[in-house]
Amino acid sequence: MTPAPLQSLMASGTKLWLDSVDPELVRINRAWGATGATSNPVIVSDLIKTGRFDGELESLIDEGLDDETIAWRLTDHLVRWAQEVFLPVWKKSHGNDGYVSFELDPLLEDPNANLTHAERVRRYIDLGKQWSKGHDNRMIKIPATPAGLDAIEELCAAGVTLNVTLVFTMRQYHLAREAMWRGARRRASLDHFKSVYSIFVSRVDVYTEKHVPELSAAAQGQVGIVNAKQIWKDNQKFWADHPTPLAQEIIFASTGTKKPEDAPWKYVAAFAGSDIETNPPATNDAVAESQVTFTRQVDQMPPQAVLDEIAEKVNIEKLEQVLMEEGIKKFADPQKDLLALIARKRAELTTAS
Repeated sequence: MTPAPLQSLMASGTKLWLDSVDPELVRINRAWGATGATSNPVIVSDLIKTGRFDGELESLIDEGLDDETIAWRLTDHLVRWAQEVFLPVWKKSHGNDGYVSFELDPLLEDPNANLTHAERVRRYIDLGKQWSKGHDNRMIKIPATPAGLDAIEELCAAGVTLNVTLVFTMRQYHLAREAMWRGARRRASLDHFKSVYSIFVSRVDVYTEKHVPELSAAAQGQVGIVNAKQIWKDNQKFWADHPTPLAQEIIFASTGTKKPEDAPWKYVAAFAGSDIETNPPATNDAVAESQVTFTRQVDQMPPQAVLDEIAEKVNIEKLEQVLMEEGIKKFADPQKDLLALIARKRAELTTAS
């Protein structure tokens, strides 16, 4: 039975996705009404640490595979399983929902990789085609980095369904959307064209607490919400002027709160009413237990004075620069940690056997 707070959230118009491909959590959240999921190296690492996938790891090790290949084979396995759970949603919605996001190799953005921009772009295109092939309800997650943005048009033109992630600003969103639309128009048909843009929210508020402490109490903690709502509104307008058979949507991501004094559903409530929220499992659990009735808030803004203060005091260019530098590190480091974890597990399992 779906808890009443989650029922109200989805009734407001929000599509609920899960920021995990843990089979048990996918099963629970699907029963609650979640219609999609996403994966990343942190999620895969956390699942390996439980020991629940030691059997799969041993089989992959016995095949003589290296650590990197094992990481991707296990990721592919977990995403495939979640895709099966959400495939009926994809079919019923004719491709408008029911997706599971698969993140391309974050090490392409590792500054120590010494790849040229052109090499990064080419690798994104090759990997996007490779990991999407044969998967109706798999979204390929590509970052809004210079190389990621430059790979979007070719991938979209090739029919790959994309989730543009690591988006912090309107500038990034515009570049991603324009590249996507160029690629879409190169397709023979727009019938199966679907794109989403993951706007990171809580990291913006963490940034302003540290870098813009002069914000008033009314504005501090609202910048991430205002920024994402402004991008959502821009997205609504563009696609209303360029209609497509499927909805081109914003994903409100990074929706877990970072401050203990904030209600765990602060961001969930703020964006209720439209598009997609990809929530961490703990956030969905908190919402389910909250006793809150969620209503449409996605098109509601703070008072004009707060908007004016944010526009005046927050340097968006600096915000994007700092958050992208942090974001690329948070993007690449978990993949390195995943590979190191698999190496340790290999040693443990080999010794045990």
